[in-house]
Amino acid sequence: MKPLAVVIVAATLAACAPRPAPQEADAAPSSPPSTVPAAPAPAAAPANGEAQGDTGRIARLEREARALAHAEGCSAGACRTAPVGSRPCGGPRTYLVYCAATTDSAALFAKLAELARAEQAFNSASGMASTCEFREPPNVTVQGGRCAAAPAEGVTVQ
Repeated sequence: MKPLAVVIVAATLAACAPRPAPQEADAAPSSPPSTVPAAPAPAAAPANGEAQGDTGRIARLEREARALAHAEGCSAGACRTAPVGSRPCGGPRTYLVYCAATTDSAALFAKLAELARAEQAFNSASGMASTCEFREPPNVTVQGGRCAAAPAEGVTVQ
């Protein structure tokens, strides 16, 4: 199930990336900014190969973050949520449910921050757009010693 979600995210990101015009294909690719300005100027679309590399990196970082999160071996009160990715209009793309008692939270949040930075840079460099609603984290419960999400209306839980 997790590999399918990663493939869907990567395919969605790749499908939404604008295709460069033929005359832009020979232009040198610009490096993505390290921070996203408050009002970004329109950026040239990255070459298709560069966009695929970025989406591959984003998918890899998300797989690594999900591998660090453990939902099992939990008791009431130890379940948490963590923001995953970065939407073009701001805020997380989704949330990840994990158990604070069985997860190295510092390593998880470091990896999630790296993922958010990579996705922010990709979104900015490729001119991505999204809806601007704020996505709330889901409520969490323990079911059989495992943390689980109880999604609120309109929240995607993976």
